[in-house]
Amino acid sequence: MIKVFGHISPDTDAVGSAILWAWYLNTEMSEKAIPFVLGTLNKETAFVLKRWNIPEPILLESIKTDDNVVIVDTNNPQELFPNILDTNIIQIIDHHRLSGGLSTKSPLEMHLKPFASTASVIQSLIKIPLESTPKDMSGLLLSCILSDTLAFRSPTTTPHDKDLAERIGKILEIDIYKYADEMFQAKSDMSDFSDVGLIHLDSKKSPLGNKNIRVSVIETTDPASILKRKDGIVAAIKSVISKEKDIDDVLFFIVDILKEESTVFTYNEFTKGIIEASFNVAIQSDTKALPGIISRKKQIIPVLELPK
Repeated sequence: MIKVFGHISPDTDAVGSAILWAWYLNTEMSEKAIPFVLGTLNKETAFVLKRWNIPEPILLESIKTDDNVVIVDTNNPQELFPNILDTNIIQIIDHHRLSGGLSTKSPLEMHLKPFASTASVIQSLIKIPLESTPKDMSGLLLSCILSDTLAFRSPTTTPHDKDLAERIGKILEIDIYKYADEMFQAKSDMSDFSDVGLIHLDSKKSPLGNKNIRVSVIETTDPASILKRKDGIVAAIKSVISKEKDIDDVLFFIVDILKEESTVFTYNEFTKGIIEASFNVAIQSDTKALPGIISRKKQIIPVLELPK
């Protein structure tokens, strides 16, 4: 049996890609595969699965050294189980840049393409025409693309992603922009997440010089509802840093989907220094608006610098 999963703090693309690839392995490749998640679903992902009548994958809490695994939507060991390198990794399917520290027991299949979503990469690998793809899998594929591109607002969007989404929309006979708005509305309701929960909701660890930084992103159509919780979130950040011994600090970004900008918390001299050095801006308060910055993968993590 093959276990298929994405990263910790799962998002729509990680969950959807695991389901899509497990479906393909089972139905077309005669492999027994099961999709899993490595954390609680966010509200957008839960909405998507309910919309297309797809069961929520089982939560995977640990893995064993003899497990056969396929990793989707990441190639960074920091985003996976601590013992991930001890398992039998047979495939990696991803759309992120290569991260350090990855090694495997034996040669594997690795598919990395610069598309906006891992689901787009998966669709390019499977041998099933879009017109013959089951409705639920097509809807899931569309959802992954719309989520990771922010309905084509993100600079990560490629012509391939947009064309693929538009083709699926025609096949399913739905307005993809209206559907994207429904997804983002679901995503934006953060009322029942704790402050610590917001930090981990969509978060990735990233090395920065001799430091290790957790980069947390909240994508929302209602940034004011998150900004008014700033004091609690900053207190939660300090708690997270004290408990997670492998990180030095947290950068917390609120992405305003509609306005297409981010606001980052600059609550201490270290975070202020990183943001000033990385984005060539002057920091005069404990938050900083960054117009046009909405992609962690392309516009945030690649440009981060330590202050001189």
